[in-house]
Amino acid sequence: QVQLVESGGGLVQPGGSLRLSCAASGSILDMNVMRWYRQAPGKEREWVATVTSGGTTNYADSVKGRFTISRDNAKNTVYLQMNSLKPEDTAVYYCKGHIRTTNFQYLEVWGQGTLVTVSS
Repeated sequence: QVQLVESGGGLVQPGGSLRLSCAASGSILDMNVMRWYRQAPGKEREWVATVTSGGTTNYADSVKGRFTISRDNAKNTVYLQMNSLKPEDTAVYYCKGHIRTTNFQYLEVWGQGTLVTVSS
């Protein structure tokens, strides 16, 4: 069994910063591609950022230059540093991982989400 748990969400003023964490636990051999998504009220879930096992990153145009995805493989944790936040960044942020288990299975796992609210 593998779980992803996000943390770090909260209320922040426009222009502020937050750092989200996504910690993987369970029978993990290694984490492969890890992604962040978000879902704003009344909208579909959208992809935000990706980091590969080798550290290559990719971003949605809406967050490029403001958000940074990173990973700490020793801690089985992925981060999303969010700077210059805007009200339109308000959403529930989800982590999704492609994880190899100790049974050599590959699983696609979602976290439960963490709410980010950008408002004055």
